[in-house]
Amino acid sequence: MTKPSLNIQIFIGALGGVIAGIFLSRVGIDQPVASQVLYIFELIGNVFVSLLKMILVPLVFVSIAVGIANLRAHAQMGKVWKLTLLYYFSTTALAVFAGLVVVNIFKPGLGLEIDIFKNTIEASTIQQLTLPQFFANFLSQIFVNPVAAMANGQIIGTIVFAIFLGITLIVLGDKTKNTTIMLNESFEIIMLMVAWIMKILPIGVMALLGELVATQDPALFFSVGKYVAVVIGVTLFHGFVVLPCILFFLTGTNLLKFYLGIRQALITAFSTSSSSATLPVTYECITDNLKIDKDVAGFVLPLGATINMDGTAMYEALACLFVANLAGIDLNIIQQLTVFFMAIIASVGAPGIPSAGMVTLVMVLESVGLPSKAAIALLIPIDRPLDAIRTMVNVNGDSIGSKIIDHYTQESS
Repeated sequence: MTKPSLNIQIFIGALGGVIAGIFLSRVGIDQPVASQVLYIFELIGNVFVSLLKMILVPLVFVSIAVGIANLRAHAQMGKVWKLTLLYYFSTTALAVFAGLVVVNIFKPGLGLEIDIFKNTIEASTIQQLTLPQFFANFLSQIFVNPVAAMANGQIIGTIVFAIFLGITLIVLGDKTKNTTIMLNESFEIIMLMVAWIMKILPIGVMALLGELVATQDPALFFSVGKYVAVVIGVTLFHGFVVLPCILFFLTGTNLLKFYLGIRQALITAFSTSSSSATLPVTYECITDNLKIDKDVAGFVLPLGATINMDGTAMYEALACLFVANLAGIDLNIIQQLTVFFMAIIASVGAPGIPSAGMVTLVMVLESVGLPSKAAIALLIPIDRPLDAIRTMVNVNGDSIGSKIIDHYTQESS
């Protein structure tokens, strides 16, 4: 009997996780048997995500360094750089703008009264984080000891050093031939490890989705239903209408074929709520299924997993105006422009891990004088499913960016 394909295994795992989660929530997660099953799900999910994170830093470091170094072979490094940064900034800015427009139209949270939020507002002392302060804090994370950055899982510092190393290898040329060969061999070794980890992907997806469905309280969605609907609607519209349209008009790509190629990455992103943890899966989908140049993917995807977060940037802008509506504060145009730029900057600084947007959301809220403590207390309970959706959009954006950049670099080579 032929073993089902990985795609079918993932689908079965995802379906099994949802069914198990619903069953556990109906039985009651406090029941002995249900709690034990939930504990097993949590254990398996943690192990799976830990395996992905274990391979993350070496994959990011080697893939970016090798990707840049190998770009010299077809002299496309300059073009890849420019197209990547242009795409990432443009789509993120478009996402934030769309979020602000939609939240101004539907005004979620206006007139909604929540005691814990109101009490915290009355007791809070608001301190604003200025844009220069935010820039200083962000820049301090860029140029750090690379060994410490890799040991502590600081992706931004790791990426910056990998970029410097890749550029240096290009400048020195044949003098660094052995180093380049060693890095390419290291990359092959890491990708074999990734292939091993992918074998347990269906089990990991099942465990993560089972835990998510079982532990999420539906009552929380009803209390802020309009906000949740707005967030989900505009995030999915941007991710699966706007971005695919950009891909089609710029490259003429068959969208059905494209999404069939990256569906494993999208499912993993939804399950893990981590664009960084999904990176190995995304890379495999992009290079194996869509045949995108490995050097382009090796540069664009790791960079995108850190700085290209359309879903996160949009969410932070939406959440900020939602909190303002709850607080009865009408943000003017200047304040909303501040939110616009701060959401873009904060999304760049947000690590690709579950609910990381909650950390940088504090910066966006404080930039316009909104109380962050009450906001986080309100938003965290409903963040997990929203985080899953925005992470899926983030990974979708990275994949589309890789296809667009590969299309234009191949066209001119």
